[in-house]
Amino acid sequence: MANAQGGCLCGNTRYEVASQPARVTICHCRFCQRATGSAYLVEPVFDARDFSVIKGTPKKYVHVSDGSGKEVHIHFCDNCGTKLFLTFERFADAVGVYGGTFDDPDWFEMTPGNTKHIFVGVAQRGTVIPPHINIFTEHAAKNDGTVIAPVVLDAPRIIGRTPV
Repeated sequence: MANAQGGCLCGNTRYEVASQPARVTICHCRFCQRATGSAYLVEPVFDARDFSVIKGTPKKYVHVSDGSGKEVHIHFCDNCGTKLFLTFERFADAVGVYGGTFDDPDWFEMTPGNTKHIFVGVAQRGTVIPPHINIFTEHAAKNDGTVIAPVVLDAPRIIGRTPV
């Protein structure tokens, strides 16, 4: 699928992407847990040039990240409140989409080569971390851009009281 669309619960705000995501981040941080009301956020990340709002004008909430100190912009429907996508001070050319808001949330590819789990150190108990995917206790890179080496599991692991 070259183009995919998604939108909010009420249909007032719609968006479209023109490519597969550059990467898919499964984020288990407390911010994403609160923002989704779930155990984690499935966030396909696109080049900003490949993302467009095609209907409506989303509202924006600006949050300062506890981890980076940089602004995270949460874009949402001003009618029904559905969170749709994120833009970032730290990654100005990227748009992270709340994966469940796509019309078909299974359209994009999630492979060991393009997917990572971050902040598994605060993942909720009972969360299953799959094998052969890069995982990180916190971010995948330090604030200065230094890449952190991932952990890759040979078998699935269920998060208990002790993180991966």
